[in-house]
Amino acid sequence: MAETLYVGNLPYSASEQTLRDLFSRAGPVENVRLPVDRATGQPRGFGFVEMANKADAQKAITMFDGYELDARRIRVNPSEERAPRAGRYGRGRY
Repeated sequence: MAETLYVGNLPYSASEQTLRDLFSRAGPVENVRLPVDRATGQPRGFGFVEMANKADAQKAITMFDGYELDARRIRVNPSEERAPRAGRYGRGRY
């Protein structure tokens, strides 16, 4: 089963292909996502890498947590599920 990793402190120059190439050293990469700011369209400095399995994900964490990419030390952790967001006006009511 695929395992998603959070990759933080990315340089803004990092691309999906850069991360795919880097993380493929640890094993097969299923997917890479780099969120962008809605207003500016610029990268937000973090991303998600989906590894093929848990063992490869753990290997990637060991290999790349603290890895220097374009003069920035990246953080690699297992991705956590996002907490449900409150409704539009808070407290879940519309």
